Amino acid sequence: MPLLEFKGKGFIYAHHLGVEYRNLVVDKKKSMAAAGAKANIDGNLIIHGDNLHALKALMPRYAGRINCIYIDPPYNTGNEGWVYNDRVNSPLMKQWLKENGAVDGEDPERHDKWLCMMWPRLQLLRELLAEDGVIFISIDDNEHHRLRMMMDEIFGEYNFVNTLVWVSNIKGRQIIGAGAANTSEYILVYAKDKEEMAPWNPLRVETATRLMPSAYKMQKPELRQDAKGTYVIKNELHNTNTVFNEETRPNLVFVIHYNPKTYEVQFSETASNEEFPGFVKIAPRKNYDGVHKFHAWRWSKERILTNIEDLHFEKRNDSYQIYTKVRNYETTNLKNLITNITNGNLVLKEFNLNFLNAKPQNLIKLLIQTTTRQNAIILDSFAGSGTTAHAVLALNKEDGGNRKFILVECEEYADTITAERVRRVIKGVPGAKDNDIKNGLDGSFTFCTLGEELNVENMLTGTNLPDYETLAHHLAHVARGITLDRIKQGTDYLYAETQDECFYLIYKPDLAFLSSKESALALPMVERIHKSINKKGKSALVFAPWKFMGQKELTKKRITYCQLPWAIHRMYGDELGKGGT
Repeated sequence: MPLLEFKGKGFIYAHHLGVEYRNLVVDKKKSMAAAGAKANIDGNLIIHGDNLHALKALMPRYAGRINCIYIDPPYNTGNEGWVYNDRVNSPLMKQWLKENGAVDGEDPERHDKWLCMMWPRLQLLRELLAEDGVIFISIDDNEHHRLRMMMDEIFGEYNFVNTLVWVSNIKGRQIIGAGAANTSEYILVYAKDKEEMAPWNPLRVETATRLMPSAYKMQKPELRQDAKGTYVIKNELHNTNTVFNEETRPNLVFVIHYNPKTYEVQFSETASNEEFPGFVKIAPRKNYDGVHKFHAWRWSKERILTNIEDLHFEKRNDSYQIYTKVRNYETTNLKNLITNITNGNLVLKEFNLNFLNAKPQNLIKLLIQTTTRQNAIILDSFAGSGTTAHAVLALNKEDGGNRKFILVECEEYADTITAERVRRVIKGVPGAKDNDIKNGLDGSFTFCTLGEELNVENMLTGTNLPDYETLAHHLAHVARGITLDRIKQGTDYLYAETQDECFYLIYKPDLAFLSSKESALALPMVERIHKSINKKGKSALVFAPWKFMGQKELTKKRITYCQLPWAIHRMYGDELGKGGT
């Protein structure tokens, strides 16, 4: 596979690995907690800070758990004035970048800087995605081809799903120089692992019953009922294409025998109905071109039997016809040309907020709908005006889902625009024309900022002691590469278990405790831990500032000790406990 080369790639290739973990610091005043609850980082999140550091901060809790990612990065048009400010530890890189000046159209290396900015972020986004997850990236012609090559390299060429074309401006943008007026943008779609993306492949979208009249050119479709609910009839089951006949599609040419009383279906190869008493025969229409040949059905026998509840049999003009049913919500393939999307700036005006080039809420909603999960976690690390949160809350309101959003915005408007829009989406805006906006969609979110780095120096000085839960998530992730749903401190500081191992963290965010004997792994606790894991047939990994036993004795009891604080790296097996007494 051809690789994309650009200036600075050698320096940022593994930059995401060296980015320090940070705390997520809750800002209660800017959060909107649910009634009777406190702001916490287990629900919807809006994070104000550099998205590279925010994505790294999310890793201990969300690595491999995000179902859907949508991002709208700078298009690098030359007019945006975005800033490349990643602290890459390379003198050559620093010399190249010099000052943290804005990247504009006069910068001959703006494409290289854009790629340097995107590369580590895409690496972290990929790690955050679930195995069956999908990422959508909005882009235009300025970087579309480079982004496609970069995604092929990071996500794998095989995991490319589609390029969606969104008609964003039907009138066309002003032409400068030669060329045609541009009416569209692109949305690149990649899977984490195409083999695992069964619910997403092909991308599906729901069409509501109220749209049926225009969709199927019926003025007043008759609503019918069956055991599964409301439906209208759509197309006849016979194939109108005269090319499909008993010669070209022999497996689709047969006679259907239908019992109107028992709703039973049988098949035969001839039009005779003698062997099926009580049944009526329904044959594909004949092709009167001089030779009487059956048309083919659109469905095979197997599909008819499997989906019999989605077929409607009706007597018309002394003969029965078969139609497919359209349910209240019908899934159909998402088309790669997206049109008729409401202008995002017009929607934002309903909230009395101003933001340039806001993405339409129903566009993001359409993309999110391609997941069949109602408890999906959706991430947007270039949050802008907060459209993704609006789309998630709107979908939850419609179908009673429990989807969760995580937004990241680095600009100062993270509170005044991004979070403020979500507040108004939740509470409602009196006087708005749209009823959902007027009445509010309900919901909650926690507003966070990025704290200090979780490193040895900060912990030793006590300037940045993380809370128990944050450190426990962090240790499980970096030491064993696992992501825990929830932390619960139990007996002897046990906080998590896997199939083979128990995790203990002897810790309090208090320097006096950490320097006392209380924080040490001593013999009484060792015996209790050994007794507990022995019953479960597991081993133990214990994080603590001190220990009063050698690792040799601990190993006999299937306990591995790891000292706090220290520069943790991902290790496996007994490597954490080798050496030391």
